[in-house]
Amino acid sequence: MSLHPTLQPYADAWTHSVEAISELVQPLAEAEWNRRTPCPGWSVRDVVSHVIGLDCEMLGDPRPIHSLPRDLFHVTNEHQRYMEMQVDVRRHHTAPEMTSELEYVIIRRNRQLRNESRDPGTKVRGPFGSELTLEESMRRHAFDVWVHEQDLRTALGRPGNLDSPGALVARDVLLGELPRVVAEDAQAPRSSAIVLDVHGPVEFLRTIRVDIQGRGTLETAPALGPAATLTLDWETYVRLACGRVSPESVSDRLKTEGDPELTAAILNNFTVTQ
Repeated sequence: MSLHPTLQPYADAWTHSVEAISELVQPLAEAEWNRRTPCPGWSVRDVVSHVIGLDCEMLGDPRPIHSLPRDLFHVTNEHQRYMEMQVDVRRHHTAPEMTSELEYVIIRRNRQLRNESRDPGTKVRGPFGSELTLEESMRRHAFDVWVHEQDLRTALGRPGNLDSPGALVARDVLLGELPRVVAEDAQAPRSSAIVLDVHGPVEFLRTIRVDIQGRGTLETAPALGPAATLTLDWETYVRLACGRVSPESVSDRLKTEGDPELTAAILNNFTVTQ
């Protein structure tokens, strides 16, 4: 293997998730491709189209030249318009067209990964022509594909892989966003600590400390007398952080302690995906 050891976990996570997606959709009847998923505005077909499109862009394929319809009410910003292009261009593809394109893209990406010898710090193209490191690109991609695998599992009533390699990547990506959510978006008080206690297939306890300058940091050490504590299960945490559910709709799976205004502010800013 020529793949750098730092990148291997992300390649493994992507492989595990994308093969699970392929297995989930292979037997679907045509009508099942139209099932609604928790991803706002997207059907099963749309989610799979997005996954195909993401991998085509990782391969360096040109983006489709396509005009989006004006009545896509779930598309409200430029980031969503960018992502919708790969989806809308496949909206009328049949089940066999979808599964065969997915299989072909997986074959091509596996070949690309087998031959990947670049350093993790190499700059690559990201969305909107942005530049990011190869490591960050592969990390984000593994996260996205796992989240969309979960969207499909929810839509199809096939739960699973909540503790897969992709789940562990998702944990680290989502935890990395927490200091910003707590300190900047929720405006937690300076010199305070907020505790997040997550249980289930993936378990962890983390403290977000806000210093005197208002900067947030993530720590593994528990806090004594935190300003707020949020306790929830892993699946609910993922669905909240990825904008699949509202805090109100999962209030029975969520326990909060401490300052009610602060916990409300954190939960109202909990979504970190666009």
